[in-house]
Amino acid sequence: MQSTRPILANEIERLATLFELDLDYVNLNNSFEDLSYLAAKITGTEMSLISFIDSYTQWIVSRFGLEIYQTPIDDTVCQYTLMEDDHLEIEDLSTDKRFVGKGIAEDPMNLKYYLGIPLKSSSGYHIGSLCVLDKNRHKLSADKIDQLKIIAKQVISRVNDTYLIKNLEKKLNAQNDAYQKIAHDIRGPIAGITGLADMISNNKNEYPNEELHNIVAMMGKSGQSVLDLADEILRNSLKETIYSPEVFTLNIFKDKLEKLYQPQAFNKQIVLDIEANIAFDTIQIKKDKLLQISGNLISNAIKFTPNKGNIKVLLDLILETDKKTLIIEVNDTGTGMSEQAIEEVLKGTAESSDGTIGEKGYGFGLPCVKKLLTELGGEMSIQSVQGEGTHFKIQIPNV
Repeated sequence: MQSTRPILANEIERLATLFELDLDYVNLNNSFEDLSYLAAKITGTEMSLISFIDSYTQWIVSRFGLEIYQTPIDDTVCQYTLMEDDHLEIEDLSTDKRFVGKGIAEDPMNLKYYLGIPLKSSSGYHIGSLCVLDKNRHKLSADKIDQLKIIAKQVISRVNDTYLIKNLEKKLNAQNDAYQKIAHDIRGPIAGITGLADMISNNKNEYPNEELHNIVAMMGKSGQSVLDLADEILRNSLKETIYSPEVFTLNIFKDKLEKLYQPQAFNKQIVLDIEANIAFDTIQIKKDKLLQISGNLISNAIKFTPNKGNIKVLLDLILETDKKTLIIEVNDTGTGMSEQAIEEVLKGTAESSDGTIGEKGYGFGLPCVKKLLTELGGEMSIQSVQGEGTHFKIQIPNV
């Protein structure tokens, strides 16, 4: 039985809030491991999960008692938790028509009890869930539910703290870059002045005027003090960087995408091949929003590629004198797109359509990509042949 996913009226804003946090779902378990453990122990349930939910996938970033890392959004109970103001409690999943045929209450999971608390962002949008589960029926007291709400708030608090610290570090780093640029810019002309002063001082026969010599000497001393200050700023900037972001290269990017999306491809027996240009493996790039942009494109390709199809992702750089441009290409052997559909995607007016095995489409993935690209000054082009596949090409400057 195919159920229809409930959609929030503010779904676009909800997703925008989630993507703005720029979460790396691969590396978050250590951040919340104690909280998922605490949730299960407080409630006496066998399992607990902390998840963030985008337009395609429930990303389980921390877990206790159940080894699961992601699941398609249509197969989740937590999608319904997003619709609740307070919490969602289901005492027996096997009797709930929404989950018939989903495998949740069947072998091998055989889950019965579920209670979920929405994770509410500081701007008021539900971006994920904290849930507890059990193979036996339960009914939690109001006190236990209140304690779960406190844990849910702690999850969001940690996410917000990390986001604020990251933004502060970026601002400090930008300020440091500005100091370096100022020092570098003033060093050139000041060095020229001190050089001219030295030339006049060392050639007294050509410039015999004593007053001129005194002026030149003062120019030289003043210029040298400014020059020394510029050198000190540059030395300190090189020696101690204020912000040390996570090292991110094309190869690290490739590894993260494989960990995140190979399971989705495997579920449809799709060959997902991700390649990064090894010539640029030592060159660092900015991580900002890259996982969200590429992830939405890959999830979209998986959705519209039939079983046993192929998806190829290419990651590359274009190096120019004063900037780097990131290239992301996603090629699939899917259903393809009409010229009208391509135009609607590029204009941001595309409507939803279902995937090759009935996966529900809600029309949010590609508009989110467009929005993120606009923020980064990037571009997207699409080439497609209906019945043969689609090629997305992303270009992001100044990475």
